[in-house]
Amino acid sequence: MTLAIFDLDNTLLGGDSDHAWGQFLVDQGIVDADAYQKANDYFFEQYQQGAMNVFEFLEFALKPLSQHPKAQLDAWHQLFMKQVVAPMRLTKADALLKKHRDQGDFLLIITATNRFVTEPIAESMGVDHILATEPEFIDGAYTGRVAGTPCFQAGKVERLNEWLAETGHSLEGSYFYSDSRNDLPLLEIVDYPVAVDADEALTQYAESQGWPVISLR
Repeated sequence: MTLAIFDLDNTLLGGDSDHAWGQFLVDQGIVDADAYQKANDYFFEQYQQGAMNVFEFLEFALKPLSQHPKAQLDAWHQLFMKQVVAPMRLTKADALLKKHRDQGDFLLIITATNRFVTEPIAESMGVDHILATEPEFIDGAYTGRVAGTPCFQAGKVERLNEWLAETGHSLEGSYFYSDSRNDLPLLEIVDYPVAVDADEALTQYAESQGWPVISLR
């Protein structure tokens, strides 16, 4: 089966679920509003510039998961899906997923955003599998630490290669759709890289390489 690989935030979604989850925590009064929003915006800006320290960010982003029971987190996430994620859904993204599904391709989301935030989103999109940054989960609770290699920049390639070795899939004929310069390491190794509503750096590079540049907005 041909792999059709998709970034999630600002590619299949018309927004960033990682940043939006942080804003949701602020809006719900779950975290200290001023301090958390300031840090959330800071890391998002760093991400956009391709200069984010992923471990520093994850220490910040995963901490709230360690401070509440899993059942409460899941209840908040259901509300997050309805109030925040649903309006981010893109008709053209759903059509692109359907196109690849109808071709018999294997649909894989690979995202830097942690699995707690993204797995329900991926399930709602009907993809076959998701690779995401893994929040450590021990004895029924999140620890606030990351487990394994973060699924970010070159880490996406590392995690994908591990998954390929485990499953027997290959990158022959593969597609990867992304909006971000942070995904250049993975875009470089697939057969059909596609820039989607891309940042300036990725747009310029994609055009220089003759890659398709498309919009799902």
